[in-house]
Amino acid sequence: MDSISIEVDEWTARFDELFARIAGVFTRVDLRRCAMDYMRGLLGPVERKNTWQIAEYAGHCGPYRFQNLLGRASWDPDRVRDELRGYVFEELGEDDGVLIFDETGFIKKGEASAGVARQYTGTSGKVDNCQVAVFAAYASRAGRALIDRDLYLPKSWTGDERRRAEARVPDARRFLTKPELAVRMMTRILGQDAPVRWVAADEAYGQDAKFRAACLHRNAIYDA
Repeated sequence: MDSISIEVDEWTARFDELFARIAGVFTRVDLRRCAMDYMRGLLGPVERKNTWQIAEYAGHCGPYRFQNLLGRASWDPDRVRDELRGYVFEELGEDDGVLIFDETGFIKKGEASAGVARQYTGTSGKVDNCQVAVFAAYASRAGRALIDRDLYLPKSWTGDERRRAEARVPDARRFLTKPELAVRMMTRILGQDAPVRWVAADEAYGQDAKFRAACLHRNAIYDA
């Protein structure tokens, strides 16, 4: 067996190992199979990661199973997030690991997607019609991976009950700044004896007193 075949077999085994950790989140067999196909499509050589092209890559007759998985099926994405975070800490965790916060934008054409508004995004380098999310990544000498996310909702969304209901935004969701979203993620992550010594973010977060206080309270060294 050549080295490429060995590497593919090892990758497949690790993928199956990771998926086994989250399989229980999907209570039906068809949802589990669909979720596995979707994840493989995201990792595969698909030019545009939309449901149509991933369905074609996976051999489905259309995108409808994936659209059901992402939009209508009942499963808990936060349980998937928690399992992923545990896996990353097991595989990459080191005592001087770094927790990194940053945001990114997703350009949109319509107005129906949750959180979409005209706002600045580094994706295009200007004010654009987009969604913005704050992400948390973990990095160590062993590697790096995304471990959490939170969607930013402008006040034009949190103050509009009808719009929230149409986009299925939870009623309890209130307006939070991007640094406040980062603090909420930090609380989730560092509340579990996480292998983190440093927290890194840009000046937009470092200028926020509550963000710096959260780092200090959790004995994490902040660096911009």
